Amino acid sequence: MSPIRKKILLINPPWVIGEDKNLWKQVASCWPSLGLAYIAAVLEKEGHKVYYLDCSAFHYTVGDTEKALKNYEDLDFIGLTATTPLINNALDIARLARKTFPKAKIVFGGIHPSVMPDEVIGYPAVDFLLIDEGEETMKELVGGEKPEEILGLCYKNNGQVIKNPLRPLIQDLDSIPLPAYHLLPMDRYYPAVGSYKKLPAMILLATRGCPGRCTFCYRTFRGLVRKRSARNIIDEIKFLQQNYGIKEIAFYDDTFTLFKNLIKEFCDILINEKMDVSWSCFTRVDHIDKELLELMKKAGCHLILFGVESADEQILQNINKKISLAQVQEVVRLARKAGIETRASFMFGNQGETEETIKKTINFAIKLDPDEAQFNITTPYPGTELFNWAKENNYIKSFNWNDYSYSNVVLELPGLSRDMLHHYYHLAHQKFYFRPKMILRRLFHIRSWAQLKQEIKGGLGLLKFLYGN
Repeated sequence: MSPIRKKILLINPPWVIGEDKNLWKQVASCWPSLGLAYIAAVLEKEGHKVYYLDCSAFHYTVGDTEKALKNYEDLDFIGLTATTPLINNALDIARLARKTFPKAKIVFGGIHPSVMPDEVIGYPAVDFLLIDEGEETMKELVGGEKPEEILGLCYKNNGQVIKNPLRPLIQDLDSIPLPAYHLLPMDRYYPAVGSYKKLPAMILLATRGCPGRCTFCYRTFRGLVRKRSARNIIDEIKFLQQNYGIKEIAFYDDTFTLFKNLIKEFCDILINEKMDVSWSCFTRVDHIDKELLELMKKAGCHLILFGVESADEQILQNINKKISLAQVQEVVRLARKAGIETRASFMFGNQGETEETIKKTINFAIKLDPDEAQFNITTPYPGTELFNWAKENNYIKSFNWNDYSYSNVVLELPGLSRDMLHHYYHLAHQKFYFRPKMILRRLFHIRSWAQLKQEIKGGLGLLKFLYGN
C-alpha cells in the first residue's frame, strides 16, 4: 500500500534582521538552499506535494513571511533550515507557523540545529530536528515511520528530548535526485559582484564535506568527504542550461579540487563536449597544482577563492590551517599564469592575533595581490573548536546569534578591542582596493557593458561600506 500523500512547505529563512529591509543591501549574493531543494526532490519522488518558500530570494522580513504563510492550506509538515546567523529568524517563523498551522509538524535542519540540538529542540514550536544529512531522515518522517525508529532524528516525547543514533551518511551521492529547481524562484538568484563572467548563474555542489580541520570551521558531515561522479555533475549543468538558460556555475564545495581525478574528468568532458559554461570554485592551496589549473582554465574556470586567513605562520598553526605562506604565493602565481583570477580570504581575530599580526596580514594581502581580497572578522560559530576555546576563556562577548556574521565583533581577545578590529577591518579594504594598481586592473578587465555595470556597482558598494556611516 502506498503511503498517504502529505503536503510539505520548506522554508529558507530571511537574511533580513528585524524589519529593516535596508540591511539586505549588505548581502553580496543570493542563492537557494540546495539542502532544502534536495529534500524537496526526494519527497516529490515519494509522491508528496512540496512547496518551497525562499524568503531570502524575495528579501522578506519575518513579518513578510507571516503574511506569505497564509497563501498555503492544510500543511502536514513545515521544514526550515538555519545557519547560526539565521536561527533566530527561523525560530520566529516557526512560532508564527505554529499559530497559522497548529496541526502541522515543524521540522528543523541545517548546521545550527545539528550542532546545537538541545537549544533548538527546546523551542516550543519545534517538533523534530534532522541531524546532518536530511534527505533520508525527512523521507522516513514524512512517510509515517515511527520517530523512535528513524536514525538521525531528534524529537520530544512527553517533554523529554530524544536523540536517536546518527544515520550513516549517503555514500552514493549520484543516487540523490537533482534539486527540485522547478520549485525555486530561479530568476531571483544572483552571484556576488565581481565573481562572475556571465548571467544567469547558479550554485552547484560536486562533493559533500571538507578534509580541513580548521578550528574556526564546522566539522560538517563528521569530517567525511564524498563525491559525485563527473557525468552526474555534467548532467546537472546541462539540465540547468537547457531548462533555465544558466551560463555560469559557482561551485560552493569547501575544497572543489580535493579529488583531482574527478576534476580532471569533469574538465575533459566540458572540453570534449564543447559545453559553453563559465565557472568558479573554492579550494585550498594544498590541493591544486599547475597541471590542474591549466586544465581548469581551458574548461571554463575563471575564478578560484583560496582561504589564506593570516600572514602569520604561528596563527596558521594555531588554527590548524596546515598551509604555508610559500604555498599561497606559489599557487596564486600559478593561477595568474594560467589565466585564472584569484580571490583570497583573510580573517582578523584568531588565536594569537595582535595588532602587529593584523598589519602583517594586510601587507601580505597587498604583496600577494590577488584579483580580489575578502577580509572578515573571526566569528566563533557554535560547534567549532574556536567556539569551545573562546567560551572556556570568556572571550565571547555576545551569544545573540544575530551578531554572528563575519563583520561583527563577538570574540574579543586580550589586546584586541572591538574598536581596533573594526578599524583594521575597514582599513584593510581601503588599503587593498584603493591602490592605483588595483583600480587600473579592474578597469582594464572590462570587456562589456555588463562588466562595467558590475564594477560600478562594486565600487559604489565599497564606498558606502567604508564611508556610508
